[in-house]
Amino acid sequence: MKKFILFDHDGVLVDTEFWYYKAGECALQDIGFTLDKEQYLRDMTQPLGTWSQARAAGIDEQTISKQREVRDVYYQEYLRKEAIEIEGVVETLEELSTYVRMAIVTTAKRVDFQLIHEKRHITQFMEFVLVREDYKHAKPHPEPYLTGLARFGATKEETLVVEDSNRGLSSAVAAGIDCAIVHNEFTKTHDFSRASYRIKTLGELKDIIQM
Repeated sequence: MKKFILFDHDGVLVDTEFWYYKAGECALQDIGFTLDKEQYLRDMTQPLGTWSQARAAGIDEQTISKQREVRDVYYQEYLRKEAIEIEGVVETLEELSTYVRMAIVTTAKRVDFQLIHEKRHITQFMEFVLVREDYKHAKPHPEPYLTGLARFGATKEETLVVEDSNRGLSSAVAAGIDCAIVHNEFTKTHDFSRASYRIKTLGELKDIIQM
């Protein structure tokens, strides 16, 4: 039986993966560059992101730095106006909280995370949250999830990671923690063959933790 759950955030607790991509796409369109979605999805599985295609096309770092700020503005606009709730998440977390201790381990920046949760009720069920500023090496490095284990004082065997991307799965696997992949339409083409579990919704976690 699992006693602890470490949740990824984007694409697992809130439906933001597409909007982060869209913000980067808009920022690059502003300078006349078209972001290839399929390549972006492939880059997601590596420690790469929005800007790898632009670099490969010869766009200089000064311009990328400027457009990164533009991307952040677009993204925060989307977070304010788009419907990013995932149905049933709050109710599921409330039920799970009677069985396990929970936390969030995310690559989201603190400012974005705080914006997302200004008026939502997800974090009330979490003992702590680790955002990008809280560790040195991002996923797929194991540090984020190993940091989460240390904060809980938990063992790998009694902990479950919940992810939606190959990069997050790689982080969990490298940390030696079982990982459940929840379906996300945006990341459905990723290779999840190393996942311990595949689920359609978070509601299926109750059965997993009680095994």
